Amino acid sequence: MIVDAHQHFWDLEQGSYPWLTPEAGILYRTYAPEDLAPELAAAGVTGTILVQAANSTADTDLMLAQADAHDFVRGVVGWVPLTDPAQASDAITKYRKHPKFVGVRHLIHDEPDPDWVVRPAVLESLGLLAEAGLPFDVVSLLPRHLEHVVTLAERHPTLKLVIDHLSKPRIKDGELEPWATLLRRAAACPNVYAKVSGLVTEADHERWTVADLRPYVEHAVEVFCPERLMFGSDWPVALQAADYQTVLRTARELLGDADEVFTRTAARFYGV
Repeated sequence: MIVDAHQHFWDLEQGSYPWLTPEAGILYRTYAPEDLAPELAAAGVTGTILVQAANSTADTDLMLAQADAHDFVRGVVGWVPLTDPAQASDAITKYRKHPKFVGVRHLIHDEPDPDWVVRPAVLESLGLLAEAGLPFDVVSLLPRHLEHVVTLAERHPTLKLVIDHLSKPRIKDGELEPWATLLRRAAACPNVYAKVSGLVTEADHERWTVADLRPYVEHAVEVFCPERLMFGSDWPVALQAADYQTVLRTARELLGDADEVFTRTAARFYGV
């Protein structure tokens, strides 16, 4: 059994995605469950975690409807208005009633303020997530974002955090620092996890190799151990550099047959 801990759907006719423009190329179209299902069957993936692609309740509602209609979607990581704790509380109360609502994410990397996630109102809302037992996916792009993971983990020690895409290391440029040091600091916090996902799109889209990714994955395994790592395809974003089967095959080559990474960590973290 394999759980894909990070995949997306979006519908250009029903939803609004400010980041998704015609310049996005292959990504600028609707991606629906019907597009992914054959890939999952071919890969032997039995369940997925569907992750938000827009900071909106409309996107969350659409994902939950898709989860209701497709058994392979085991959980949905949606969005709540973290900048307004009162509204966040209402949204958490509403969404927790749905059995497949398993976590929250905000597109932090699209915020002009690199310190957005440590604003007082956001920190208060994250405390509400901790109280509700809902984890938080951290979209970390800048070194500053990764620094703040430690701040969040220490401020809310009962809040489970997962760093998406290993914090997007600069694979194309072959850079390890300051990423490696900052990731080690984040991993020292026991409530912090990470997703081995989205790496092919951080490498050269046309000429990447498994060897290009290996130093980053090996470092993640060293600092987190398999018990706090989970595989994610980042489909369809990954299509910019590789198809679904290639992404999974590459992860297998880098991680072996670690049941923790490919199944158990995600199931335990999201409670699916």
